Amino acid sequence: MVNVEYINPFIEAAQTVIRDFCHIEAKVGKPFLTQATYEGSTLMVIVGITGDLRGQVLINMSSEVACSLASHMMMGMPVNELNDMAKSAISELANMILGNAATLFSKKAINLDITPPSVCAGMNLSISVSDSKTICIPLLFDDNQSIEINVAIKDK
Repeated sequence: MVNVEYINPFIEAAQTVIRDFCHIEAKVGKPFLTQATYEGSTLMVIVGITGDLRGQVLINMSSEVACSLASHMMMGMPVNELNDMAKSAISELANMILGNAATLFSKKAINLDITPPSVCAGMNLSISVSDSKTICIPLLFDDNQSIEINVAIKDK
């Protein structure tokens, strides 16, 4: 089971980054346990975690939400399709979230390193991550839009 103390830094980092770079207040939905396999027509960003904890964080969202967040990050420039620019913006958003989370963990004397984000987009995706339990944290904002932060980490 994932220690709840390991979840809070991801929530805090995600809310801070989304507020500061997308100018959106994200509310936390009810976290839940989920399988480590994700399927759907969507965009997923996977970031590996090494150091005192090991595993992956997978940030999942619809293409529409990804375009909306990319547009917010680019100061309102319209983003109508999930092109390379939009994917790059979402990759950087994930990188900032995980970097901020790693900083929050370091304040608790837990040292983490993160891998560069991998972006997966398309129809009928099926992605399996580590064998550890996965906690899904929904972040809700703007007209029922949401992203899911799936945390699959365990102690070294």
